[in-house]
Amino acid sequence: MELQRKGWSQKTIAEALGVTAAAVSRWLATAAAHGPDALLARSRPGAPPKLTPEQKALLPDFLGYGAEAYGFRGEVWTCQRVAQVIEAEYGVRYHRSHVSRLLQQLQWTPQQPRERAAQRDEAAIERWRSQVWPALKKRPK
Repeated sequence: MELQRKGWSQKTIAEALGVTAAAVSRWLATAAAHGPDALLARSRPGAPPKLTPEQKALLPDFLGYGAEAYGFRGEVWTCQRVAQVIEAEYGVRYHRSHVSRLLQQLQWTPQQPRERAAQRDEAAIERWRSQVWPALKKRPK
């Protein structure tokens, strides 16, 4: 609105702001009809969060106990499993797609293991690398 008051055209304002002339036109029409406060940013309406910020902050601690502590087979966390833990701990149901977004907000990536598997056999791995793999590489195609 300030630029328009200075005599700028809608096209020039749009170029300066990196938007379309139609967007500038809408903004100016909204400001003219409802006042300049109508252009201020406001939160989008939507359902309130199901988990409080405190509950959300505790979620990585629960997941830190491991998947087997919650009765799952194996230590792999999936969004479906995390959703089941949230329901068990808080009585709140989330779809697994939303659990993925929730984990991203917490910067928690369950697919990255924090330590090596307990059943890992380093000697067998080294034997395979030194004996089996070279023999496989030598075979003709």
